[in-house]
Amino acid sequence: MDTHNIKPASAFALVALLGLAACGDTLGEQVLLGGAAGGGTAAAAGGDPLTGAAVGAAANVAYCQTYPERC
Repeated sequence: MDTHNIKPASAFALVALLGLAACGDTLGEQVLLGGAAGGGTAAAAGGDPLTGAAVGAAANVAYCQTYPERC
């Protein structure tokens, strides 16, 4: 079985870029962008993409609803 190893620096860069990409102007955009960022990060880190998408969506919505001026 061929496995791929992601270097920590590459994973950190991916997480940072996806985190910057998240936000959105509407609630739907916030859910989609946060979910995509969380799912992508989880997949890159070897975790469960579905769980990552759920956590990312919830976190992005919570952040953007709490600090709308920063989104």
